[in-house]
Amino acid sequence: QVQLVESGGGSVQAGGSLRLSCAASRNTYSMGWFRQAPGKEREGVAVIYTGTGDTYYADSVIGRFTISRDDAKNMLSLQMNSLKPEDTAMYYCAATDSYIPNRAIQALRVPWYNYWGQGTQVTVSS
Repeated sequence: QVQLVESGGGSVQAGGSLRLSCAASRNTYSMGWFRQAPGKEREGVAVIYTGTGDTYYADSVIGRFTISRDDAKNMLSLQMNSLKPEDTAMYYCAATDSYIPNRAIQALRVPWYNYWGQGTQVTVSS
């Protein structure tokens, strides 16, 4: 089992920045950030792999969001810059010990992740 606790959400105006953090009870094969807006499906935002540090981002956040992890502290972070109203959602930290094949396509898919935090709300106003 892995316990995940997110922090750092809040409200910000468009163009602003927020930093999300996730404290994990142990390291896992990969960890990532996902989000879910009202009435929409949960979607992958960014994922990072232990060891290699390989990262994958949703097209909508490339150039604006940066994912990072501190393996010594079991911490995951997401720096979000140039926020837009369409970034408004509940953001979830997720982790998996499963090997994910064909990472370039599969890494951001929700079904691969079996450990989830409770979520932290991000609201961006125009």
